[in-house]
Order: sequence, then C-alpha cells, then structure tokens
Amino acid sequence: MEFSIGGFNVKGWMVAVGVPVLSSISGGIYFGYDTLNRFFDAEAGVEEALGGVEDLDGRVGAMDKRVTSVETTAQRTLAETEAALIVRIQTLEQAIADNDVRGLNQKLAQLSTNMTQILEQQKVLLDLRSQVDKATTITSGLGDTLDTLKTEIDDIWKAYDELVDNPL
Repeated sequence: MEFSIGGFNVKGWMVAVGVPVLSSISGGIYFGYDTLNRFFDAEAGVEEALGGVEDLDGRVGAMDKRVTSVETTAQRTLAETEAALIVRIQTLEQAIADNDVRGLNQKLAQLSTNMTQILEQQKVLLDLRSQVDKATTITSGLGDTLDTLKTEIDDIWKAYDELVDNPL
C-alpha cells in the first residue's frame, strides 16, 4: 500500500515503522513535559516549605522569648515562695522556743503524777463521804431521841426541885 501526502509518496512499511516511532517520541515528549511540571511543582513546594521554615524560625524565636519569660516568672515565684517559707519556718521555730515545747514532756510527766495523786485523794474522799452519809443517817434519828431524853431529864430535875421544896 502506498499513498501520497503533500507530494511525498508514503509506503505502507514506512507507516508501519513511523507510527510506533512517532508514538514513542510523543510519549517521551509527554513524559519529559510531565516530569518537568512535577519538578517545578516540587520546587514550588520546597520554596513554600522553606518559607514556612523561615516563618517557623520567627515562631521559634517567639517561643524562646515566651519560655524565657515563663522561666523568669517561675524563678521569681520560686524565690518569693522560698522567702515566705523561710519566714514561716522562722516563726514556727520562734513559737516552739517561746512555748518551751521541749520542756512539755517533763511538765506532762509532772501533770500525770499530780493527776494520779488527785485520783487517789478522790477515792479517799469518796470513802469518807460514804462514812459521813452513814453517820448522818445514824445521827439524824438521835436528835429526836436526845430531845426526848433532855425533856425527861428536865422533868426529873423539876421533880427533885419540888421534892426539896415539898417533901412528902
């Protein structure tokens, strides 16, 4: 088979060889174009990333300033807290010294001894109280009896006095 294009005679075998060659060449051109576009896209991404890195450098600097500020504040707060704790500890030490806490053990021992003696004395007093209650119970009936006896004795003396004045 043979045909004529633009004054050229093209034979069938040329078409059979030319189509795959032209196809390979056009595929290579497309692949090269696509690779070049991807390269440009990657370059733009790298530039964008580098721009982001520069922006990150600014952010890192700001973060460094913030961290430094936080550290300074923390150190100041720590120093203030430490000073307040030292004052409180000194106050406690002074209170302990003023109240003689170390001597409390000896005072507590003396107090314990005194309390033991008080309890013993209280037992004795309770025994005495019960004895007084018993004596009161016994003597309360004696008052009436003594009054009766006194009246009788007075009557006997009156009788003797009358006998002296008026003997039988």
